[in-house]
Order: sequence, then C-alpha cells, then structure tokens
Amino acid sequence: MHLQLIDWVIVAVALIVCFFPALFFGKRAGKSTSEFFVSGRSVPWWLAGLSMVATTFSSDTPNLVTDIVRRNGVAGNWVWWAFVLTGMATVFFYARLWRRSGVMTDLEFYEIRYSGRAAGFVRGFRSVYLGLFFNCMIMATVNLAACKIAGILFGLERWQTLLAVGILNVVFATHSGLWGVLVIDMVQFFIKMTAVIAAAYFAVQLPQVGGLTGMVEKLSALKGPNGLNYLNILPDFTNNWDIAVAVFIMPIAVQWWAVWYPGAEPGGGSYIAQRMLASKSEKDALGAVLFFNIAHYVLRPWPWILVALCSIIVYPQLSDIQHAFPNLDPTLLGHDIAYPAMLKFLPVGFIGLMVGGLVAANSSTILTHLNWGASYLVHDFYRRFIRRDADEKHYVRAGRVATIVLFVLSSSLVFFLESAKDAFDIILQVGAGTGLLYLVRWFWWRVNAWSEVVAMLSSFVVSIVLLILNRNGVHISTPVGLVVTVVFTSVCWILTALIGPKTDRATLISFYKHVRPFGPGWEVIRKEAGIAKTEKGSTGENIPMALLGWVAGCSVVWSSLFTVGNFLYGRTGYAVGLLAVFLVSGGVLLYVMNKLWGTGKDAAKKAVKV
Repeated sequence: MHLQLIDWVIVAVALIVCFFPALFFGKRAGKSTSEFFVSGRSVPWWLAGLSMVATTFSSDTPNLVTDIVRRNGVAGNWVWWAFVLTGMATVFFYARLWRRSGVMTDLEFYEIRYSGRAAGFVRGFRSVYLGLFFNCMIMATVNLAACKIAGILFGLERWQTLLAVGILNVVFATHSGLWGVLVIDMVQFFIKMTAVIAAAYFAVQLPQVGGLTGMVEKLSALKGPNGLNYLNILPDFTNNWDIAVAVFIMPIAVQWWAVWYPGAEPGGGSYIAQRMLASKSEKDALGAVLFFNIAHYVLRPWPWILVALCSIIVYPQLSDIQHAFPNLDPTLLGHDIAYPAMLKFLPVGFIGLMVGGLVAANSSTILTHLNWGASYLVHDFYRRFIRRDADEKHYVRAGRVATIVLFVLSSSLVFFLESAKDAFDIILQVGAGTGLLYLVRWFWWRVNAWSEVVAMLSSFVVSIVLLILNRNGVHISTPVGLVVTVVFTSVCWILTALIGPKTDRATLISFYKHVRPFGPGWEVIRKEAGIAKTEKGSTGENIPMALLGWVAGCSVVWSSLFTVGNFLYGRTGYAVGLLAVFLVSGGVLLYVMNKLWGTGKDAAKKAVKV
C-alpha cells in the first residue's frame, strides 16, 4: 500500500495537532510526582473521561474486535460488553470512595486500608506484578497490533515499527507527564473516531459488500461454523451452546465481578483509578467514569464491527488475506489482521487520516500505560522501599527512567505474541478470582492484607496448573478453567479474611473516618469510632438508590448500543423498541443522579466532617 503526498501531509498534521500541545507541559510535569503522575489533582470530569476512553481505544482494539467477530460473530463481543456491569458499579459505588482516599496511586490504598508488614508487601508486590508484568503484557499487545498494521500498510518488520512508535511515545511520556497524556488523549480521541467512522463507511460501500442492505443479505446467507449467524447480537443458545456459554453466560454471570482486567477492574483500579484520583472533586470523578462508560460502549464499537463484518465478505478465509498481501510475514497472519487488510480500500486522503488515527490510537494507550506503570514502580516500589529521602525532582527523573525501561521490556514481548485475542485470554485467566475481593474490601472490614496476598497467589497458581494440563493433553475449556479459578481463589481469600490476622483497629478507624465507606460491613468499626449513624455522610450512601442507578446505567448503555446496531441492520421495529427502553432508563438514570449527587451541589459538601 502506497501513501500519496496528501496522505503524508494529513499524517503530519494529525501528529502535530496531537502532540504539539503536550510540549508545553514538560516544565509543569517536572515540578513534582503529584504533577507528573496525577496532574496536581485538578483535572475536570470531561478531560478525565475523554482520556479514559482514548486510552482504551488502542491500535489493537479494532483488531481484537475484528478477531472476535470473525470467530464468534457480533455476539462474541459480550466478552467485553459484560464489563458494563463493572463500569457502572464503579460509578455508583466506588468512584466517590477512591477520590476521598486522596492517594496518588491505587496501590497506595493498601497502606491506608490495611496494617502491618503484609500491607507493605502487597503494595510492593503489586507495584511490580501489575506495573511491570501485566503492564508490559498489555503494551505488547498494543504494539503487536501496530506491527501488524505497519506490516500490512508499509511492509515494515516488527523492530522497525517498534523503533518508530518507541521514539514517539517515550519522548512524550518522559517529557510531559500525565498532563501531556491527558491533552494528547483528548485530541487523539476525535481523530481516531473520525478515522474509524470513515473506514466503516468505505468498507460498507465496497462493490463486494453492496451497502448496509447488501452486507446484511450476504452475511445472513453466509453461515459460520455450526451455522453461526455473524449478525446476531445475542448468541445462538440452540446450535452453538459452547460459544453461548463462553461469550455470554460466563461474562454476564461470573467474569464481570470475578476477573481483574485493566480498564474494567471490579471496584475501579489501574489507570481508571488514576484518572479518578487526578479529578478535581468527587463529582468530577463520578462524571468522568459515567462519561467513559457511555462513550466506551456506545460510541465506539459499531464502526469496528461494520469493518469486521465486511471483512468476512471480502476475505472469507485467512488465505485470502495472504493472497492479497503476498509479502506479509506469515507469523503475523490471523483473523485480527483482517482490520488493517480492509484499509487498502480507503481512498487517497483517508488513508492518511487512518494512519494518523492509528498512530494516535497506539500513542494514547501506550502513553497512559507508561505513565501509570512508572507511577507504580517509582511511587509504590522505589520511593516506598528503596529510596525514601530524595527530593521530588529525583523521583520525577526516576519516573522518566522507568518509562524508558517499561517500553523496552514490553517491546521485547511483542516477538513472543501472535494475536491480541491470545493476550486478552491470558490476562483474563491470570486475573480470575480476584475481582470479588476488590469489590468487597471497601464494604467489609474483615478483608485484610493477607487476603490480597492469598488471592493473587492462588489465582496465579491455578492458572499455571491449568496451562500445564492443557499443554500436556488435558483439555480444559476456558469457561471451566475460569470457574475453577474463581471458586478456588474466592474460597482461599474468604477463609483468610475470617481466620487470618486482623487489620489493626486504629488503621480501620482512621480509614473509616477518612473514606467513609457505607453499608453494614463497617458497623462494628463505626461504633468503635464513636460515630453515630446520622453522622455518616452524604446522600451518596443511599444504597437502594445507588443500586437503581447501577441497573439504569447498564440499561442505558446496552439499549443504546443495540438501538444503533438494529438501525444499521435495517431492523426498525427492534430499534424503536430498544430506543423506548433507552429513553425510560435514561430518565431513571437522571432521576437517580439528581437524588444522589444533587443539582449542582457537590455531595462532598453535604458530608459531615468527622
């Protein structure tokens, strides 16, 4: 694929517009770790929300969705659509608590919630486990997608792509800190959305596809394995029970609350928590997460899905992609590469826009993960356990060095991965079983630091055992493996909470007064703190109202998502019905928001100072 001069001009303009503003934040980011990692806690809700959306829209995301659709149809996306439940739970139960905690990273939380050596151990261990291992795995999947795209578009080798994106991302991540990342994210989001909408439009207009009507007709007649209907939004529970269990039943019943996955953590965490902690108020943290969930699940998926569906018509088999791109490295061939393969049909000018958008998609995610991972390694490991007495500028320099190291290590992993879906499955499996703990620890005082240690270790051990069994001929399906891991891990950490060492009472009382968690799980601590029930705090502690908001929020997201899909399919009756559900649930959501957060009044101001 050859870019014309106008394409290169558009790519250059897109990069300048994205990255130039970030140059002005270098001096501010260098002042302190608070500025470098949490932007001085002064980020408005709309900027924090846009940054969350842009971060989760990476160069591997269209590839991942294409892989899912080509294998399991549109219904296969329930493996991540189910995380709507997690995201909305964060809005109504956890965002406020995170912001009140006042920590710089979500790992610092451990030493205000727990006591003793175990608390320090959990913080230090997870800073390396998540900031290094998990973080590098995620960045490797993002850069693997960049390598596949560059291989299709320009015939570049993996090392050439990694060198190009590495120079761009590392320079800006080390220079501008989180402020620069947020500003870059904001601009990149609009460029990326414009690019993917254009890609969907031109894919649907291909003569082989024949418009939306032609696409629906052709795919209705073109069945996948076991009669799979690629267009179905819900899986076929009659003919494809195994797929239905894997992509719908397990995600809805278990995965959303039981699995830790970056960007969709039960109770909030990682860079989602970082954005909440950087917000200038509780209401900004709440608004940012709500906006993120709506934009993440409603605005973005259908342009990717349309291209994926069209790719099934244009490239029914992987061999068709190999035939169309004979110079493509065979090790990069997979269903996920069908998305960049469809970009060959873009007209002049739009190719440049798409290349600029894909560079933006890669950078927005990598920049966030570099900053987030460096915050763990510096603030939660280096500063906490190795060098406690240095000045702020020293720790900022350490953060910049950690940023470079993270990119080098993550780039090396790219050579060991084959597809984004493989890495997605690995991360889900290793994080299985820990999610319930992250939900409960805010509402039950008995959860202790050793519960966290046991949960991590048991989940990891079971995952390794299952991997060894599968490689030795004992096939265990992904849903079964997930259930086994969740049950074993949950039993282990709950028993540890009940019979293990209790958290120091002074720590629990201090945490309760500072964060004001609600619910009966803290009743004992509330009484010991000498705080009357009527003094506990804000209207945000109305649990029934929060539950109603959670249900309404999930309904708003799913109904609007499927309203769009059915309109695209030409199924007007279904679309109108879903639109009615959206309007009703939207009204309920607005009512709940008004009740919980007030009309223009910060709920925090209503809280009694304790």
